[in-house]
Amino acid sequence: MSLDHAATKPHERLAAALAVEMDAVNVLIRDRMASEHAPRIPEVTAHLVEAGGKRLRPMLTLAAAKLCGYDGPYHVHLAATVEFIHTATLLHDDVVDESAQRRGRPTANLLWDNTSSVLVGDYLFARSFQLMTETGSLDVLRILSNASATIAEGEVLQLTAASDLATTEEIYLQVVRGKTAALFSAAMEVGGVIAGRDEATVKALFDYGDALGVGFQIVDDLLDYAGTDAIGKNIGDDFRERKLTLPVIKAIALADADERVFWDRTIAKGRQDDGDLETALELLVKHGTLEATKLEALAWMEKAKAALAPLPDHPVKPMLLDLADYVVARVK
Repeated sequence: MSLDHAATKPHERLAAALAVEMDAVNVLIRDRMASEHAPRIPEVTAHLVEAGGKRLRPMLTLAAAKLCGYDGPYHVHLAATVEFIHTATLLHDDVVDESAQRRGRPTANLLWDNTSSVLVGDYLFARSFQLMTETGSLDVLRILSNASATIAEGEVLQLTAASDLATTEEIYLQVVRGKTAALFSAAMEVGGVIAGRDEATVKALFDYGDALGVGFQIVDDLLDYAGTDAIGKNIGDDFRERKLTLPVIKAIALADADERVFWDRTIAKGRQDDGDLETALELLVKHGTLEATKLEALAWMEKAKAALAPLPDHPVKPMLLDLADYVVARVK
């Protein structure tokens, strides 16, 4: 998911503050996504890596390391690792979702094929593990390898839960914690670990990343119904793909018999007709689930900011606090 073009852009201020380190990360990414024997690999990875994503996750790693006073070289390795893991999951996701667009451009699986996307994603996962080991930290390896497993687990859980009307908010949260928040929290956590900070500090960084990631995904799901096409998403994609996200889960919980029949036909059975998206939107408005979802996202962002409160003052700290506010502020 990308951040939109509102007037206040904390992620851009963060990028400016971390510009030197991010340049080093980008150099390392380009170096490590090269392949002597398989030119298809840099072709596919460059298409996605150079597509103008905000690099938010690697920036979180760099920010956490700076916040903790780290002055060594390995936060750059870890930031590149986080971006490789993220890019690998995007390549795989686009195949699973049969997506045609990513960051406003055709997806790799559309330009090349599904096989290339899956295999290049596998290559990037392997590269990420090579980068992890170069830090010499078993804790780093544990955190990022656990996150990689959790991401995959969350994606598989979503496969079974996505179109099941029995999916609860608790299951939805479990999916979100897996597929999105796990990498946010790990990105923050390893920044503290590589800096050798104490357990309480590392836990605070983890908690910030976890809450930011959950709120980030909730907002992403909300924007699918309450955003505009200008944000880089097609409104109603989740509905068309029969994905049960929080606004719909809340509406199903409040549905009368006729409304349940509608949700069963369109989501569970996948029989969608012209005008069904408009009907779905009317039901979300009727039951107030868009506003309720926004309130949940706001609550998660308050958790994120509270987690950072005990950490030492540093120029990047207010940027991380502003970032939490900005994620939700994108919802008009």
